[in-house]
Amino acid sequence: MFTGIIEELGTVVSIDELGDSARLAIRGATVTSDAAHGDSISVNGVCLTVVDNADGVFTADVMGESLRRSTLGSLRTGAPVNLERAATVATRLGGHIVQGHVDGVGEVLAREPGDQWETVTFSLPSALARYVVEKGSITVDGISLTVTAVDDDSFSVGLIPTTLKLTTLGARSVGERVNLEVDIMAKYVEKLLGSVRS
Repeated sequence: MFTGIIEELGTVVSIDELGDSARLAIRGATVTSDAAHGDSISVNGVCLTVVDNADGVFTADVMGESLRRSTLGSLRTGAPVNLERAATVATRLGGHIVQGHVDGVGEVLAREPGDQWETVTFSLPSALARYVVEKGSITVDGISLTVTAVDDDSFSVGLIPTTLKLTTLGARSVGERVNLEVDIMAKYVEKLLGSVRS
């Protein structure tokens, strides 16, 4: 489990394609400082398992399923990535409950700069629209964000200077793709209500 509060901006060091999977090597001094084999690290919102960790670089294997259903399949060497270690029992829940299980991929539709912040609008896959509400939480590339507006096929968020500076969203251009994870609570409520109605 994660909180969606990014700890650092890492860098893809190498990508080894292994048929229907890949092994990523990612540099991140903070997240590797106490990482051990088997630990979980969120990379752009995708929960990956540490295979090796040395000299500030960790490696993780990515299954074909994750490569197809997220933006990890389009990463290139040198690309910046959002990194967060898994939450502990003592972690402050500064964002919301994030699983690191990508529900879909959206696209940056528009960016509207303000004096100190920016409104960014993303496309919203139709299968996810029912889980997204104004003032609710959504995860974009692993970042816990509050929805400021939503309609049937898009949603907007407001990004503060810290988010713009310390995450990949500061540099995402219109047309670029992002990983989306909706609030798990919404999915559980839908399932529970469905069983009550049956």
